[in-house]
Amino acid sequence: MRKNLFCVTIAVAIAATAMAGDTITIKDITSGKYAAENLRSLAPLAGGNHFAQINSDRDKILEYAFDTGEQTGVIFNINDAKGEKIVAIDDYTPSPDGSKLLICTDTKRIYRHSYTALFYVYDVKTRQLSPLSKNGRQQAPVWAPDSRKVAFVRDNNIFVTDIVTGEEQQVTTDGRRNEVINGIPDWVNEEEFGFSKAMAFTADSRHICWIRYDETRVKTYALQMFKGLRPENDEYADYPGQYAFKYPKAGQDNALVTAWSYDIASNQTKQIDLPIPHEGYIPRILPGIVEGDIVLCTMNRHQDTLAIYSADATRGDCRHLVTETVPKYIKEDVLANLVFTNNGMLLLSDRDGAMQAYLYGQDFRTVRKLTNATYGVTAIYGYDEKARKLYFQAAGVSPMEREVYVADNKGRATCLTKRKGWNKALFSADYNYYILTWSDMHTPFECDVFDIKGNKLRSVVDNAALKKRLGDIDTPTKEFFTLSTSEGVNLNGWMVKPPHFNSQKKYPVIMFQYSGPGSQQVVNSWSIGSMGQGAMFDQYFAQQGFIVVCTDGRGTGGRGADFEKCTYLQLGELEARDQVETAIWLARQPYIDADNIGIWGWSYGGFCTLMSMSEGREVFKAGVAVAPPTCWKYYDTIYTERFMRTPQENPDGYDTNPTVRAEKLHGALLICHGLADDNVHPQNTFEYTEALVQADKDFKEQIYTNRNHSIYGGNTRNHLLRQIATFFKEHLQ
Repeated sequence: MRKNLFCVTIAVAIAATAMAGDTITIKDITSGKYAAENLRSLAPLAGGNHFAQINSDRDKILEYAFDTGEQTGVIFNINDAKGEKIVAIDDYTPSPDGSKLLICTDTKRIYRHSYTALFYVYDVKTRQLSPLSKNGRQQAPVWAPDSRKVAFVRDNNIFVTDIVTGEEQQVTTDGRRNEVINGIPDWVNEEEFGFSKAMAFTADSRHICWIRYDETRVKTYALQMFKGLRPENDEYADYPGQYAFKYPKAGQDNALVTAWSYDIASNQTKQIDLPIPHEGYIPRILPGIVEGDIVLCTMNRHQDTLAIYSADATRGDCRHLVTETVPKYIKEDVLANLVFTNNGMLLLSDRDGAMQAYLYGQDFRTVRKLTNATYGVTAIYGYDEKARKLYFQAAGVSPMEREVYVADNKGRATCLTKRKGWNKALFSADYNYYILTWSDMHTPFECDVFDIKGNKLRSVVDNAALKKRLGDIDTPTKEFFTLSTSEGVNLNGWMVKPPHFNSQKKYPVIMFQYSGPGSQQVVNSWSIGSMGQGAMFDQYFAQQGFIVVCTDGRGTGGRGADFEKCTYLQLGELEARDQVETAIWLARQPYIDADNIGIWGWSYGGFCTLMSMSEGREVFKAGVAVAPPTCWKYYDTIYTERFMRTPQENPDGYDTNPTVRAEKLHGALLICHGLADDNVHPQNTFEYTEALVQADKDFKEQIYTNRNHSIYGGNTRNHLLRQIATFFKEHLQ
């Protein structure tokens, strides 16, 4: 009888578990169990409807047809290559004529975009694999248009290798760490202007041109390094060391920038007479639009004026093409989507209130507006000069959605996508086909091939295995909502409710936000959530009995220039107010436990967490700030001054910060930081927590040895998320 009763109990337990579904664990999230598959290492090939892709074993580069998906060739095979041998392919870049490949292997990251690696030149016809250089690791290689030469940087100096002769020519000799950089941007230009190569060949391949950064007057920031684990730094086994680099903080000296050219045949170097604004920037150098020229962009320190020039590499003089001036600041999107055509240029601008695409003629005076997207153009995919058609992504229906469009030369746009959600495209070189990646907040990425008429030809990625795994869990409910604040500001948000939500119960709330200028967290995409990838960390919290909420406050993107730029000169003030208003709105909902509302965020989200917890209205019982800026004078020039100008110009704006507000902090606080954070320096946390100590405020602090701004490596991310979860459980449940 006892045995039978035991069996019945087990059967009931198994049935209950099957009905309830699986429970998400933090280890599941950090291990990648719920990571979605997406397009990988895929690049369209010039002149037709084929693309290249590195295979999953990273030992081949294969060619496929867009329309059929059939493999049409093997471009590179490690095992068949002659000459040098490598272990794995990290990346590749075809030469302009397609006859050669630049193979990248043994990559070692430096900062967000930059890395050094070993590069090899592969001749497609002879299958010969040769090192780009035998004299050390290389950085930022650039093909010459004639496919015969490659320029690269080593130890802050530029070299040019002649692929045919194998001769390596040194272009600069003055490069020295923390003094002078040639051909690659310094830390702040790389991070905030989003590029890693600061050199370009002229169209005739006779000159290599570059930006030179003189960092001698920039102050140094030093990060303390330890032996650590995974990886171990054996050189610091007994005594810690330092990683020191030049980092210009708001209001401080930047690197002095100049532009140069080098005649490869005559070995002659010439400075380009580029009109650079006082204390200004050169945020881009691009291949020229006419023979013997390159394109250079300049920006003033306030970043509200962008000037574009065509520079003659031989004479060194410049011809002004376009000047773009907008109120407050020019967004980074403008530089990221700059396109030169044979007959002019495409430029994004929010001069009319939302980001639109403008086509400049060959004289660079004739301007035609090609788009009229309601909430703005978000990416340019390409311009078909023969058909005079622009392919782009935009928020045309809702700030939370993205569609793909084609517009003709008169600005008449046709939407190529039919499903609501987040759509982005990769077009074939002839624009006859495109791979569409689609998702929404409930559905992992689906990648399908379409022809230009909108007919679906085949599926590339369907994430069927992930969808099955998701079907096995006890799924929380994800939904969008809107609220209106006491100031009459309408805000968009999303909410994750626990499985089997009961509207008669009262649930504790965890609010997540980022809140930075131009950012968006409230989007109808699988990338939604505090840690992305389907809001799995937020669903974990929901399974633990929390409601998770995210609201995009003032200053965030997708709603036009006025909404996005209203935080100008006062970062943190309006954003924190909107998070507090969200908490107040939530507290009025019958299913919310008003006494147990928490908030957290990472980076800018950590800053806004601290600002919200010290706003004055005591609505948050607990909060977690990960890697937060705590005073904008500690952050870099380009980002901070874009939105705040300098501390000397805007002292009141800079004095609105968590450190000044330390005495007003309300609620339990956990603050986490990586000790090797080159982006938001640990100084931010150390100075802020000292202010809390002197204000007699209790807090918990978690420091991660040798970890950067992303706080990962080994078991680190799993540990961090567990600390966040445990903290909220202790204080809100």
